[in-house]
Amino acid sequence: MAIGQRHQTNTMLYTVITFVALFIVAASVAVIYYLQAEKLRTNAAASQSQLNEMATPGEQRIGMGKIVGSKQSRESYLGKMVDYLDRATSLIIGGIPEDTTAEVKIDTVNRFVTETLNPLVQQYPDIQSSDPNTTGLTQIIKKLKIRLDNTSAEIIALNGQLKDLQNRFDDAVAASFEKEKTLLSEKEKYQKQVDEIQTNYNELKALMEQTSEQQVKILAAQLNDEKVNSKQLKDQLLKTDATLKMAEDRTAFLQKKIQGTMPVPDMEVMAFKPDGKIILIDEQARIVHLNIGSDNHVYPGLTFSVYDKSIPIPKDGKGKAEIEVFDVAKTFSAARIIYSERKNPVIQDDIVVNLIWDSDKTTMFVVAGEFDLDGNGQVDTDADEKIKSLIEKWGGKVTDNVSVNTDFVILGEPPRIRVKPSREQLEVDPLATEKYEASLQKLAHYKEIQSQAQTLSVPVFGIERFLYFIGYKAKATSAGAW
Repeated sequence: MAIGQRHQTNTMLYTVITFVALFIVAASVAVIYYLQAEKLRTNAAASQSQLNEMATPGEQRIGMGKIVGSKQSRESYLGKMVDYLDRATSLIIGGIPEDTTAEVKIDTVNRFVTETLNPLVQQYPDIQSSDPNTTGLTQIIKKLKIRLDNTSAEIIALNGQLKDLQNRFDDAVAASFEKEKTLLSEKEKYQKQVDEIQTNYNELKALMEQTSEQQVKILAAQLNDEKVNSKQLKDQLLKTDATLKMAEDRTAFLQKKIQGTMPVPDMEVMAFKPDGKIILIDEQARIVHLNIGSDNHVYPGLTFSVYDKSIPIPKDGKGKAEIEVFDVAKTFSAARIIYSERKNPVIQDDIVVNLIWDSDKTTMFVVAGEFDLDGNGQVDTDADEKIKSLIEKWGGKVTDNVSVNTDFVILGEPPRIRVKPSREQLEVDPLATEKYEASLQKLAHYKEIQSQAQTLSVPVFGIERFLYFIGYKAKATSAGAW
């Protein structure tokens, strides 16, 4: 074989060997990579399975950060979730259970809450409600807070009553002491009178034992002494009368001067006395809670006017809102807002007033005149009876005439006098004369009430002002209000 051919054959052999070697290496590498890929695929499937156990695909799409929240760079989301759970557990039970599962921790919290609340629910059933929107630990804590506030208010009220009783007891002791001093003083005075009577008796006894002539002399001397004493007493009486006249003139002058400098007492001050205040407000439900309840004789259906706590009650009695009680507890009550001003909402500690209702006494009224209750411009024939019925329903009392015991007078328009009937009208209506005379009597009674109220300085209210002061203005025009 030629040298050139041998050299070409060796080159091809080397090439084949190199190709085979490379093929074997590539095949080995491919096998190795395939095995590694299968292992990675298996590991990825296992990891995905574990990840699916940790979070659903939907939760994975949302992102653990949005579900769990922020975390530090070295923290895991699961560790952060456990940390949040531990913090919630510590917040509820005051500590963290021993290192255990989240399920055990939640069971521990549930058991702790149940053991804590069961005695409270048994003692106070109203703190737990079947409404899912009002259950839960924070809602129960809020209810307990309200109960605690109410209890605190009751304690303050009881302390006030105790202080009042202590003051009354002290006054009674002081009065008893004064009475004792008075009795002792009267005893001493009576003892002096007894001693004087005994002395006079002894003198008379001695006088009876003397002779007639001596008795005459003694009596004549006593008569002269009595005449002198009588003259002295008469002069002293005239002097005293003159002094008294000067004192009366001086007193009259000073009274006139005082009246010119001092204002006339406000006789309507009782109308501006608050009956209670607002302690809680639910703006969405338009419901308020008052600090007066059944212990203060509050009952459903009672209405109040609401006034700002920081400014005086206006003279016309128009409030910022009107409320109607619908639920009454022992020391507080709930009322719905039936009218309120948009620009001046009801706030906590605003005061409420009802001219008729009083927790301590019966308010006395006199009602006279004609009234338009529904605001239609026409007089209601039985309006005065309806007003009287409302006053008596709310605990007040109505009388026919004004006296020193009358608190308020409600006056409408003067009664209209009927036209005096003619003979023809009498033939049609035989009672026309009686109706005419009754209208005259009604007007006379109206004027008499006006005069009596002015003489005795009794506050007089028109129907609109009266309705404002009892929180009934908005409701008065509604059907069934009367």
